[in-house]
Amino acid sequence: MSRSAVLVNALTFSRPPLIFLWLLFALLEEFCGGFVWGAAATFAMFLSGLTDAFDGWLARRWNVVSPLGKMADPLMDKVFYVVVFPSLTWLAMHQGEGEGHALVLLAFTILYILRDLWVTFLRSVVSLYGGDCAAMWLGKVRTALSFPAAGWVYLYLFLHPALPARGAQAWLATCYAVECAMIALNMLSFFTYTRAYAPYLKKALEQNRNL
Repeated sequence: MSRSAVLVNALTFSRPPLIFLWLLFALLEEFCGGFVWGAAATFAMFLSGLTDAFDGWLARRWNVVSPLGKMADPLMDKVFYVVVFPSLTWLAMHQGEGEGHALVLLAFTILYILRDLWVTFLRSVVSLYGGDCAAMWLGKVRTALSFPAAGWVYLYLFLHPALPARGAQAWLATCYAVECAMIALNMLSFFTYTRAYAPYLKKALEQNRNL
């Protein structure tokens, strides 16, 4: 394996350790206080997002795209979702933000994970018939925006106790806007994949009835 391929794989597989570091630092900031822990958590999430931005780009630039990389990259993204989004929901509740923000984050988390499970199932069906399982552009946009969206919400949860009430309320409003926009994008991606893969799903259902 070339050094370029090793570097690309290292970037991809570094995403989960970085996001677990984020969780550790975020919990330390929550329970122990201290700006340093929150800043470290923010930096760990930022680095995790960079790995998603650059591993695929470097793989294409250096011509080291591999089947392993194609399978590992979406899996690493799912680890990010499963760790970060429930944790943000818990942080919002633990900070006594009120039920509104936590409920939006909970809906966001559930819909995100359900969409990924459904699309994984659809791709499995499509693979049975040799169809194209490549990620659609809308799915790529959704993934790319997930990292800054999560970072923006965490920054609010980290910094808002030190902000004036009016400034915190204004930032919270932007968090609601980001979360609702990402929910809409997530649902649009859900329906786009379902419509594109519906013929394969229909074929599988017809074959199942004939068994």
